[in-house]
Amino acid sequence: MAAISLVGLISGLITAFATIGFVELVHYLNEILFVSAASRADLDGGQLWLITISVLTIGGLVVGLTLRYGVDGGQQAGPADTIYAVQLHEKLPSAVTGVSSTAASMLSLGCGASVGQYGPLVYLGTLVGQLTNRLPFGLSDVRSIAIACGVAAAISTAFNAPIAGLIFTHEVILRHYSLRMFTAVTVASASGYLVANVVFEHPPLFLIEFEGAFRWVEFFLFALEGIACGILAVAFMKLLHFTIQLAARVKAPAALKPMFAGFLLSLVALQVPEVLGAGQEVFKQATLGGVYGADALLLILVTKLLVTVLCIGFGFAGGVIFPALLIGVLFGALFALLVPGQLLGDYSGVPVYAICGMMALMSPVIGAPMTALLMVFELTRSYEITIAAMVAIVFANLVAHQWYGRSLYDFQLSQRGIDLSLGRERAYLLHHTVADLATDSLPVVHEDISLSELRQRMAEKSTASAVVVDHDNRYLGLVLQHQLHDQHDNNSVSSIDIEQGTRFDENTSIWEAMETMRGYIGEALPLVDSGSGRYLGAIPEAVVINAYLDAGHELRREEHEV
Repeated sequence: MAAISLVGLISGLITAFATIGFVELVHYLNEILFVSAASRADLDGGQLWLITISVLTIGGLVVGLTLRYGVDGGQQAGPADTIYAVQLHEKLPSAVTGVSSTAASMLSLGCGASVGQYGPLVYLGTLVGQLTNRLPFGLSDVRSIAIACGVAAAISTAFNAPIAGLIFTHEVILRHYSLRMFTAVTVASASGYLVANVVFEHPPLFLIEFEGAFRWVEFFLFALEGIACGILAVAFMKLLHFTIQLAARVKAPAALKPMFAGFLLSLVALQVPEVLGAGQEVFKQATLGGVYGADALLLILVTKLLVTVLCIGFGFAGGVIFPALLIGVLFGALFALLVPGQLLGDYSGVPVYAICGMMALMSPVIGAPMTALLMVFELTRSYEITIAAMVAIVFANLVAHQWYGRSLYDFQLSQRGIDLSLGRERAYLLHHTVADLATDSLPVVHEDISLSELRQRMAEKSTASAVVVDHDNRYLGLVLQHQLHDQHDNNSVSSIDIEQGTRFDENTSIWEAMETMRGYIGEALPLVDSGSGRYLGAIPEAVVINAYLDAGHELRREEHEV
């Protein structure tokens, strides 16, 4: 237990300091690059026009070049890569890719791109966990533990919400609640919170004081707001997919596409400056209410949604968590003015609906309803607002799950052929193939040898079947013992009716192999290369069963080991 706690402490502390450093560097860049409202206030019209276009256009070019030459495949690493590595026990992208992705995210946010900072911070925690994994703790699953601790500390530090950081990690990344993981992640999340509050006095995302009460009819309005937020969340995610596909069809070097997005964003920002950057100031003002009217909220909401999908789709590096929060806040505040503000003479106020909106929209995007609920309680300390948000969150997730699925991250994984909706064990077994299980348990013969030699080969291997190949080792089929009855020894193998029958290829998963062998009677199935048709080896039934059981045992041990 001491070693587990030490993993959490080290990962948590390092991640907390790295998170604060990331956030402060972004703020510094916003100031010197004239992205923040305060820094832009002293500029005259001509300077503002020139600086805005130059910073975003050149910034987009730098980000594009960073991703092109520093990141494998040119795509930034993010939370989906963390889930992929932890759930399927796969390698993370290289450290160079991770560092370059983080730097590109920092540059994107610093120059004013409309992207979020919390997704990059999640991966920053992943990088720290990957680094901590190198220390000699003497624990099994130390990599997954360290990564989970880094993620929890990043969320805890950034949001000033240690319970939300803890639950986010279990709900989104780990998807189980083993005592070992819970212990380490709790220590890491608490460490991040202490660093943010004791060392740096990092302010929380927002502070709301609510001492009123709800009218009973408002719970119907919270449900209606949740349904609307669910629809808006689906629209946001589908519009993001469409923009990514559109960007892929644009005939231009990938490194130049963020520059194009930056130029378009700069033109929009000259008219609606609230869309610049992550938008923390707009977030706070919209949450408090009274600053923006309905027309302004609608304008900022629509433009922020469009420029966010533009920036992310065309290659700026950043996350979707904060954009989803901001869009939800804007919609919640707008909903408050248009619905309860018009229907009810006295209602609970814009801040309550803004908070409900942000959590109702964010939770289906990242697949974390429990995280959203606990975050409301941690940031407001209000039981009443938490209950209101719970109603909105539930209905938003019901709508989004019906029309879209669990989350944007799960969709990104499904694009890689990973379906976690069916459970961790099945996803793991579908991901790992039988190619590594190949044996030489079956004799391999050419079609022109005699049946006498074939019988001898089968006797040497103590098998009742043999694999037939041509002289280029291309698979022709199986010969079974019963086919040799009443056959003369001098006849060749080609005189027998050889059938290819059921076979596996290098892409056949362990799960598919088990399904195939459900009704199979025989010793082993051949493994054949799908491209060349060459024989690769035999897959005995017992080997597949053992691999299936071992995988299940490993996952259950990970979930239940203390």
